[in-house]
Amino acid sequence: MPPARPSGGHRSRAEAARQARDAAAARKAAGAGLPGPRGGTAASRTPATARAAGSAAGSATGPELPVGPSPAAPETTEPATLTAAAAGGTGSGAGGAVPAGADATAARREGDRLRFVGAATRRIARGIDLDEIVLGLCRATVPTFSDAILVYLRDPLPVGDERPVGPVVLRLRRTDRLRPIDELGTGLEPTGSAAATGAAGELDFSQLPLLGPQGDLPAAELCEIRPGGALAEVLRGVRPVFGSSAAARAALPELLGADHPLPRGQRAVLAPLRGRRRVIGAAVFLRSPERPAFEPNDLLVAAQLATHTALGIDKAVLYGREAYIADELQRTMLPDSLPQPTGVRLASRYLPAAETARVGGDWYDAIPLPGSRVALVVGDVMGHSMTSAAIMGQLRTTAQTLAQLDLPPGEVLHHLDEQAQRLGSDRMATCLYAVYDPVAHRITIANAGHPPPVLLHLGGRAEVLRVPPGAPIGVGGVDFEAVELDAPAGATLLLYTDGLVESRLRDVWTGIEQLRERLAATAQLTGLDHPPPLEALCDDVLDMLGPGDRDDDIALLAARFDGIAPSDVAYWFLDPEETAPGRARRFARRALSRWGLEELTDSLELLVSEVVTNAVRYAERPVTLRLLRTDVLRCEVGDDSPQLPRQRRARDTDEGGRGLFLVNRVARRWGATRLSSGKVVWFELALPGGRDRH
Repeated sequence: MPPARPSGGHRSRAEAARQARDAAAARKAAGAGLPGPRGGTAASRTPATARAAGSAAGSATGPELPVGPSPAAPETTEPATLTAAAAGGTGSGAGGAVPAGADATAARREGDRLRFVGAATRRIARGIDLDEIVLGLCRATVPTFSDAILVYLRDPLPVGDERPVGPVVLRLRRTDRLRPIDELGTGLEPTGSAAATGAAGELDFSQLPLLGPQGDLPAAELCEIRPGGALAEVLRGVRPVFGSSAAARAALPELLGADHPLPRGQRAVLAPLRGRRRVIGAAVFLRSPERPAFEPNDLLVAAQLATHTALGIDKAVLYGREAYIADELQRTMLPDSLPQPTGVRLASRYLPAAETARVGGDWYDAIPLPGSRVALVVGDVMGHSMTSAAIMGQLRTTAQTLAQLDLPPGEVLHHLDEQAQRLGSDRMATCLYAVYDPVAHRITIANAGHPPPVLLHLGGRAEVLRVPPGAPIGVGGVDFEAVELDAPAGATLLLYTDGLVESRLRDVWTGIEQLRERLAATAQLTGLDHPPPLEALCDDVLDMLGPGDRDDDIALLAARFDGIAPSDVAYWFLDPEETAPGRARRFARRALSRWGLEELTDSLELLVSEVVTNAVRYAERPVTLRLLRTDVLRCEVGDDSPQLPRQRRARDTDEGGRGLFLVNRVARRWGATRLSSGKVVWFELALPGGRDRH
């Protein structure tokens, strides 16, 4: 409904032109967040002009502030600002007389104020983290509600039921303000409390001291709240207060700094920020002299803004703590670094689905096994939550324990399936478990509902390995079939989770084919006579992801098969009899002579004799002896006794118990691993002079 004409008959053409110019000036001022034309605010002109200015300001777009639905029109996404009248000031004319239609103007101002509160709170609630919420408060209030704002928050912010153990400290988190001098291009700068006044277009900031000479807000960075002080009393009262009140005039110097000048009149509002259980900060709203002062109703607006901001900050802090715990939980359950076993090189990548869902159930692992073998594992627990991460951690620990028992891949998946069922009826996961033997150049793979691996050959050909898919872990009552495949030297095996190949834009098999093509193209670029660098290959694989392809976590494990040449391996069987240690020494001496490592003869014969003697003492079946020449000289002695040897300190009167002490002193590294058929004791000796096997 169009606004009613003011009393006094028909307007003259000159008066109509003057009012049109005033309305245009008010429209421009509302769009820029500045006061109206010199001579008064939009609310201090004639009623018709005020209504025209209010209509113009209501249609202007504020800084990223959403519009609430009007009673007569459907909801739109156009930003909304307070009208010049609703932003502050009285509804009386310049001379103080009550104009005609004052009740309608007041009702419209109250409606504008309510729409502003609704739009501002929606803007604040839009944030999900601390900085977004504080930014939402600043952008929602400047310039619509105030010309400047300072937001102080407790440092550190309390989380949940935590109680502060030290003094309560407020830190200036963010400031925001108008920049009218820069926008007008007058070249004037406010300096301290000096006024920038004069010709038309210049503004007076003498009563807005927070605008410093460099355009900043030089308020105190930190403020320690004194128990029983004026600031503590205002914050304890929770309700916003005018800066001109006695309580605020005593509290603001404590917050902003003792030497900081205070604005005169009702041009400052101090609003405590109270969360669910305690006050977590304060906000200071300021207005310049060219703008009407705050009204009592503006305290209600400030209270609403402060309440929504404080509750949003409370939720953001709780969410941040949960996200941090979940992120740390998953980081601790993923390997910090990969081992570098003999005959294989490894590289890995892990990418969460998004910053808002960082925790998931994807994992990868590489586990050294006896005989220079290595187990390669990749899995995916269904879901994105701390529960998924916890289940992933339990399954990964179970897989590591089973791998140390040297169980076949199919048996490992069978026990993982049983463990998942013990964790709960709805605990589902996919997993692929592979064991690579660098001596035999073979790999054994078992699959539990996981995407198949891709093998990139040295010549540039990439193929998807045909592995029985199997059922996911947690289904129960199913067998997991294992297949043994060739693993030629120079080939690269890529294990991954479905987040790499499946998204809303493509199905899993389309993604697998794209992955295969990407690997082949990368190999063509690097040359067919040598494989691509492993780390660069992982990065190139991840580059295939498009903007809409990050729907799930991604775990990636790449293994480059170098293998161990047959000429670098020596293997013997020894009957468990008294002559076995002597035969072992002779075999070892011959192998060292063939490899040109005679310098290690004394050390190797001593350690081999001790380890073989201990194995023969408890073995009932033939003992195995194997020497491997890689970047180190590795010796492995296996027997059928499951009891692992333990180093102990022998007494002076003991005849035995010094064998492992010698091994520990002479060898570079040593260890013992239990197998399904017994155990393996191994040790390593460094090659003389940094010599390698070539």
